[in-house]
Amino acid sequence: MARGSWRSTSGATGTRRGSCSPKPRGRRRGTPTRASCSNRPASSSPPSTVRDAMSRRALPSVDAVLQHAALAETIARHGRATVKDAVRRLQADARAGDVPEWATDAARYADPAEAWLARHVGHGYRRVFNLTGTIVHTNLGRAVLSRELMDAAVDAATAPVTLEYDLETGRRGDREGIVRHRLKLLTGAPAATVVNNNAAAVLLVLNTLALGRSVPVSRGELIEIGGSFRIPDIMARSGCRLAEVGTTNRTHPADFEDAVDETTALLLKVHPSNYRVEGFTRTVSTGELAELGHRHEIPLCVDLGSGTLLDLRRFGLPHEPTPRETLADGADLVTFSGDKLLGGIQAGIVVGRADLVARLDANPLKRALRLDKVTLALLDATLRVYEDESSVAERIPLLRTLTTPLEELEARAREVAETLEPLLGEGFGASVEEASGQLGSGALPDQVLPSRAVAVSGSSGKALNELAARLRGLPIPVVARVADGRLWLDMRGAEPLPEFLDNLRALS
Repeated sequence: MARGSWRSTSGATGTRRGSCSPKPRGRRRGTPTRASCSNRPASSSPPSTVRDAMSRRALPSVDAVLQHAALAETIARHGRATVKDAVRRLQADARAGDVPEWATDAARYADPAEAWLARHVGHGYRRVFNLTGTIVHTNLGRAVLSRELMDAAVDAATAPVTLEYDLETGRRGDREGIVRHRLKLLTGAPAATVVNNNAAAVLLVLNTLALGRSVPVSRGELIEIGGSFRIPDIMARSGCRLAEVGTTNRTHPADFEDAVDETTALLLKVHPSNYRVEGFTRTVSTGELAELGHRHEIPLCVDLGSGTLLDLRRFGLPHEPTPRETLADGADLVTFSGDKLLGGIQAGIVVGRADLVARLDANPLKRALRLDKVTLALLDATLRVYEDESSVAERIPLLRTLTTPLEELEARAREVAETLEPLLGEGFGASVEEASGQLGSGALPDQVLPSRAVAVSGSSGKALNELAARLRGLPIPVVARVADGRLWLDMRGAEPLPEFLDNLRALS
């Protein structure tokens, strides 16, 4: 039976209404065929592919969009180059798919451009409320600085300063002279120098004192710090040779003794500030290594990692060795950070023997790692606070946060829960709960910080994740964490409380 025909139950045949007639046979090659369809209405508009092609041709030029008054405020906020890139990306997306109606009108690019910039560029480094329970959060900028400390940075940045100028002699001065002086007072070291972070400090020590020679290190101290930077990799980049000694869990003084030979230039001890090895363990103390090094006339460098200038036990935290204690135990050099337990700006600090520090300062690598004037001013201001131990806990935000009483955290949590719950909508509930936080950034890894939190329950994990996204979308983003089927807002980060509560109300 021919295609498009029908047969009745009685055997009659015919052609379906609205069907196309069959193609004629015997058509000459290259001659187009025409099938008639009685039910296909004639269209007065071009096909969608034609319309899209017409719309693409109607897209205004990028320059025309940028010159339109509608984008003036956007360009003022983000800069012409950034907005130009956004317009180009928007038009590329339009050409690749369906062309939105607004894309052909230069006057209507402001909102799409703002949305694209917010999604892909954001608003720079934005202030957030850190309610994750991790106090020194690497992804959120680590230690928070006080306004008092920032005033020093403003003075250094907005006016000429005596960075390398001696007012008494009228001649060039020591760029790091002020911070060297304060570090010597606070650590008891004969000399000090500073670079841009602690990894750089270790790199400088190794490159200066052990280039082309060997450095024994216990296998249990071959640590990895944030961003997959490992001690063996830093040692390789410094140009020295790693000599692994002992085992992961047990290293004895005899292991170091066996590793020392005529190529040994330095002994390195790495404090496990971001991990702990427990159980059947044995480590070689600073004193034991110092005795071995001095007997063989090999200097000992101790990398404290986080570093602190105070006995943390006064704040209810476990003891961490200080630079002063480590030098007293016999270390020749000590390196530590300025922005973790110290609660200041990012910096790498080296204190110790004057002859060794002088060699560090003479290394050309030191210039590549040196601090700028703003960082030096902030470090100086931080160290100045530590000279008065009676007020340091109030003036260093990190220490103030760590020492906030649980009663105050409980009161904060009640206020936050009362404010937040009416804003959540159906399916959510908020309660005050005990919580556990941590210092973070590889410091005090086994220390749990008792805290209080507002725990939000929801109808599903998806609902909680959507709420977390809403909190991140507030005027001042709130960063919390989803765990154990609830969204947790740790109250150590909810300060100043009045501003935090006002910010939360924007959820409505």
